[in-house]
Amino acid sequence: MCPVKMAALRVAVLVLLGLCLGCAAAAVPLVIWHGMGDSCCNPESMGYIKKIVENKIPGIYVLSLKIGSNMIQDMENSFFMNVNDQVSEVCSQLAKDPHLKGGYNAMGFSQGGQFLRAVAQRCPSPPMLNLISVGGQHQGVYGFPRCPGESSHICDWIRKTLDLAAYTEAVQEHLVQAEYWHNPLKEEDYRKNSIFLADINQERGINETYKKNLMALKKFVMVKFLNDTMVDPPISEWFGFYKSGQAKETIPLKETSLYTEDRLGLQEMDKAGKLVFLGVKGDHLHFSEEWFYTTILPFLQ
Repeated sequence: MCPVKMAALRVAVLVLLGLCLGCAAAAVPLVIWHGMGDSCCNPESMGYIKKIVENKIPGIYVLSLKIGSNMIQDMENSFFMNVNDQVSEVCSQLAKDPHLKGGYNAMGFSQGGQFLRAVAQRCPSPPMLNLISVGGQHQGVYGFPRCPGESSHICDWIRKTLDLAAYTEAVQEHLVQAEYWHNPLKEEDYRKNSIFLADINQERGINETYKKNLMALKKFVMVKFLNDTMVDPPISEWFGFYKSGQAKETIPLKETSLYTEDRLGLQEMDKAGKLVFLGVKGDHLHFSEEWFYTTILPFLQ
């Protein structure tokens, strides 16, 4: 082969190698969803998380979900926009984002955890690879012992509304927290009238598509805050809940009918090593940078 052709071949090989190495080194995109009373871009919460992930994983694309045209609307929607509509909006955002077409990791904070699980179950394209739920309440809540800062007056009103009329159509359609309100003393009302949580937890029948899509995850990571004073019961963060018919004794995921009947595929995922249960000392959403780096970051790399 002549020297000119040989040189051209070498250049071509080097270019291809460079492209392949670039592909191998490309970070998996991350989608994050904030919790109740928060917003996509608060510099002290989601903005901070986005920044530290970008600092630790060079070149990563991080999408912090915003529901509404600005941060105020986003925060208000975390209280008052139908969750099913929010999930549909997010599915649309993800499908249109070219950065995500090859798949993405997802990390939800507090109620954002169960909302992203709904995304995984309902919207398999683009594919969610790993789901990290940081304090998400996957069996719902039965009480609001404490609410965050400036939102406390809203939460006082929510608490009264839920106590009186959680499962009425009007409240279900317009109050986010009612849609994952799980009253263990009124299980039949919950199963029949919960328009969000009872659906994604297969309480009214088995949606095989939901099951198949959730089982496609590589890992489903659930973080429970060991000193949580906001979520009732805290074991919901590990998919456990109150034993039916009372509100004192709790049972872990493996003792729930959802697991024993494997309605959602969680038992099979558990046996395959796909479920990860993490505990961190601290109150709701209180964790250190060091803990985040050493415990959560490995699932994103």
